[in-house]
Amino acid sequence: MSIRTLLLGVFVAGLSVSTGAQELDADAIVEKANRASYYAGKDGSAKVKMALSDGRSREFAILRRNADEGMDQKFYVYFTAPADVRKMAYLVHKHPGGNDDRWLFLPALNLVKRIAPGDKRTSFVGSDFLYEDVSGRSLAEDAHELIETTDTQYVIKNTPKNPDTVEFSSYTVWIDKATFLPRKAEYLDKNGKLYRRVAASKVEDVKGVPTVMESTVEDLASGSKTVNTFTEVDYDIGLKDRLFTERFLRRPPREVTR
Repeated sequence: MSIRTLLLGVFVAGLSVSTGAQELDADAIVEKANRASYYAGKDGSAKVKMALSDGRSREFAILRRNADEGMDQKFYVYFTAPADVRKMAYLVHKHPGGNDDRWLFLPALNLVKRIAPGDKRTSFVGSDFLYEDVSGRSLAEDAHELIETTDTQYVIKNTPKNPDTVEFSSYTVWIDKATFLPRKAEYLDKNGKLYRRVAASKVEDVKGVPTVMESTVEDLASGSKTVNTFTEVDYDIGLKDRLFTERFLRRPPREVTR
């Protein structure tokens, strides 16, 4: 699974290209890309090493489970290293078209903190990834425009419907035609200047599913960069819904500790 990015991710799956794929409009392309990026199998897991440009690192396990019906999802992230973040846990109940529910467990304080919807585009544990990157941005939040089609990619411009709620004016995504995986995304600030780049820098086949195994985020204003490397990726492992509850923030399940 990828915390796939977008992950960007994080858990990514490929979809076959239909014979009429060239006729897809922007909304249909984005829908397929969203499914490819975040909905592989019924559930998934992975271990992730996050490398920051200042030499620091983070290691964590991630679980993801799709709802039996609809597009809702649940994500569970458990940190194993280094010591300052060990045993920290992050839980997301994703509700496309509405506000996601997010909780963060801080072991040093023995505190479970709700993350407000307005904080979803803030730094994820001090990295260049954002909280929103873990579970993905709701498609309904942006207007989508197909601005270019090449032999291998669709290029989609995305403009926020509520610009006052985000720090960017628009972002452009390059989507692979064969897998529908987003391979690159570039964000423009309110002045139209490029300031953020997200890339799926390595893709491999896992159980027949094209899967992002390395993703990179660059903050072009500060020069910082974060790289996520995914290992032990697996799909359809039978995760139980009860694992994705507040109870398991303090008592991590064996699925993330073994």
